[in-house]
Amino acid sequence: MLRALPRPSAPLGPDGAEVLRLITVQRAPVCLTVQASGRRRYGYWQPMDAGAGRGGCYVALPTDECDALHAAGRIVLGDPVVDPGKTTYPVRPAVRGASSSSPGVPRQALTA
Repeated sequence: MLRALPRPSAPLGPDGAEVLRLITVQRAPVCLTVQASGRRRYGYWQPMDAGAGRGGCYVALPTDECDALHAAGRIVLGDPVVDPGKTTYPVRPAVRGASSSSPGVPRQALTA
């Protein structure tokens, strides 16, 4: 017997859909970095593209869009890597029916 899957509360806008696409494709792993000061930044490393002659840089994603995707349960955070000045969480798409937050992720890290 099939059961109904929960639907997100709001449809994605174009920016949210593009961010979710980048996270889902996972050609480059996306991470959330939380600085000791509380500053949060979602992003990924774009490798060098020899053919195009560009890349080899860090690409930041819009924090508000990523936070909204996390709050809606569309992305989840993995196990943290803790350094003296920052904590880094891998970001991945949520499995349908999974909870919106990962166990062990401090709530203040997401709202600071």
